Formats: sequence, structure tokens, C-alpha cells
Amino acid sequence: MLALRPNCECCDRDIAPDSRDAFMCSFECTYCRDCAEGELAGTCPNCGGELVRRPVRPAAALLKFPSRTERTPVKRRSVETKPS
Repeated sequence: MLALRPNCECCDRDIAPDSRDAFMCSFECTYCRDCAEGELAGTCPNCGGELVRRPVRPAAALLKFPSRTERTPVKRRSVETKPS
């Protein structure tokens, strides 16, 4: 069962379990739409896999199987600089 992680691993934005703006890879690394489509260009920076829209768990199922509340730490990537 998907954990439905509560935050973007890139910018730490909150992501509600019923959000249609959550993206994930096959390892469930989770990102907001802005990061997934922008900075990450549809590719998970952790595994190199494709980022796809995370499915929404129906409200009734969320009552029985709630989303995860533990936040995933943001992974800071080093910024590459071009030589001058």
C-alpha cells in the first residue's frame, strides 16, 4: 500500500493525501507538481526513474488506511557551477 508521503522531498511543501499535484517514482519518492515538472523535469533525482502523478486514495479508504504523517527529509543537492 502506498504511504502517501506528506511533503515534497525537494522543497518541503505540504502535499495533502487527496492532492492531484503529487508526483512519485517507483520507490515512492514524492514531489509537488512544481518541482516534478520544473526543476526535476519528470525524473527522480534519487533513482533516475520517471515521476508520475500519485493516485488519490478515496476518502473512505483514508479513514481505514490513513496516509503517512512522518515527513521525509528534504535532500539538498549540490549546485553545479560553470567555470568562468
